[in-house]
Amino acid sequence: MSASGSTAAVPAAATELPALPLSWAPRRNRLVLLPASALLVVVFVGMALLLPASWQLNDRILLTMLGLIFAGVGLMLARPRVDADADGVTVVNFVRTRRLQWAEIVRVNLRQGDPWVTLDLADGTLLAAVGIQPGGGHEQAVRAARGLRDLAEAHGAAAEPAGA
Repeated sequence: MSASGSTAAVPAAATELPALPLSWAPRRNRLVLLPASALLVVVFVGMALLLPASWQLNDRILLTMLGLIFAGVGLMLARPRVDADADGVTVVNFVRTRRLQWAEIVRVNLRQGDPWVTLDLADGTLLAAVGIQPGGGHEQAVRAARGLRDLAEAHGAAAEPAGA
C-alpha cells in the first residue's frame, strides 16, 4: 500500500492541504517511554542509595550509571518525529536527523505491513520516517502519510522550475 492506503487514491489537488507547520510523532510511544525512563532513573538511584553498607561506592555508581543508560535508551526510542514546514521536512529518527527540501521527496510510502513510512528521495535513496508508524494506530498513520504525500506533491511541484 502506498500513502494512498488500500482505498482509491484521491488526487492531491482535490484535497485540502494540512496547515503548516505540522509535526507527526508516535504519541503512545512517548506517553510510555518518557515516564518509564524517569522511573528507571529514580529506581536505580534509589537502589544505589538503599544498598547495604557492604556494597562499595563503585557498585553504587555503576548501578546509577546503569539506570541512566537504560533511561537514555528509552529517550532515544521516544525521539522519532517528522516535522513539516513551508521550506521542507525534518525527519528525526532514533539517532540521526535529516533535513529535506520538498523537491527532494519523490514519493511517500506506507505499504501494508511496513513498520513506518519510507520516503523515496530524488537521489535514489530511501529514508525511513519513523515518526509516522502504524503501531500507534493504522488509520492515523495512513492519514499522516497521505497528508505528507499531499504536501510533498504540492510543495515539490511548486519548487520545480517551469521548464523541468
